[in-house]
Amino acid sequence: MTALAENIQAVEVRLPCTDLKEDLPFYTKTLGFRLDTIFPADDPAVAVLSGYGLRIRLERGAPEAPGTLRLLCRKPETVANGERILIAPNGTRIEIVDVNVPLEMPETKHAFVVRRLKDNTPWVIGRAGMHYRDLIPDRLGGSIIASHIRIPDAGPVPDMVHYHTVGFQLIFCYKGWVRLVYEDQGPPFILKAGDCVIQPPEIRHRVLESSEHLQVIEIGVPAEHVTTIEHEMDLPTSVLNPDKYFSGQTFCRHEVEKAVWAPWRLEGFEFRETGIGKATAGVASVQVARAVGGAYGQVTSHHSDILFTFVMEGAMTLHGEGQGGHALTAGDAYVIPPHLRTSLSDCSEDLELLEVSLPAVFETIFHANESLS
Repeated sequence: MTALAENIQAVEVRLPCTDLKEDLPFYTKTLGFRLDTIFPADDPAVAVLSGYGLRIRLERGAPEAPGTLRLLCRKPETVANGERILIAPNGTRIEIVDVNVPLEMPETKHAFVVRRLKDNTPWVIGRAGMHYRDLIPDRLGGSIIASHIRIPDAGPVPDMVHYHTVGFQLIFCYKGWVRLVYEDQGPPFILKAGDCVIQPPEIRHRVLESSEHLQVIEIGVPAEHVTTIEHEMDLPTSVLNPDKYFSGQTFCRHEVEKAVWAPWRLEGFEFRETGIGKATAGVASVQVARAVGGAYGQVTSHHSDILFTFVMEGAMTLHGEGQGGHALTAGDAYVIPPHLRTSLSDCSEDLELLEVSLPAVFETIFHANESLS
């Protein structure tokens, strides 16, 4: 315990009060707070109450606005006769909410999206000092966030043990390396360029250290999800349980040096399977495809809800029905909505693509004798 923590014994939140005779029954009987102190005796102007880890100081004539208290409940319907919003006599707003907020998956707003690195999209300083570039600006109605993340300097990362309330999350190491540690997955390990992991819902983890000029691609579903700091768990844990389920998913680490390549769903490419489709029980698939030569330009469409692609290396032209042609190079990204006809041309020999699909299994339709270029 720090000297500061030893010195500070308690913290109070002060709320304005007009009449304690009206406020005290509300806070003690309706909300269940405990009265600790009240003074002066002849004409009480201050009352201190406590409950649920909070101390409240009701003070007559205090200059603050009334404010809001949020009561996080296991069974909100059993509090205050089932009311969800109350107004205390002193004007304080009381919100009674569920402590376990269900994860909401917004309906995908399908769109054809192209995001180029050369367009100088601004990098934003985010959590733990990392730089973020948004790869899907409209986030398809909030259904997904895709971030190009970089850490310019080598060394320790000022991260804490934390977890995400999320439906699906991918970390793909694009350049450099990063040292990570995960709950029940053994000691810290190095994720190298070409490697990836999924972070199952609420698995505790921490970023420890990175190389110079680290770059990763991070995918999160839905776009807005809560990150919670874990104060009680130290990593690595003493337990090794690689098959542990986290909301129906298991941890998955794919290493490029162990990859097996096979013909891909598009002609002229081969791919490596990451195992993420199985680990997520079909929620998502992650594949890396590379050009091997042959016939490009075949027109296809698909039935996936979300199909995101990041250009890792090389160059190509993406053609979309009614969308024209888009010359793409390393660092660019695109989203193809379901049923839209597209084709690829001018593929360089070093072309390499990262493809993320939700769900994992989808159909690719080949439109013979059609051309978009």
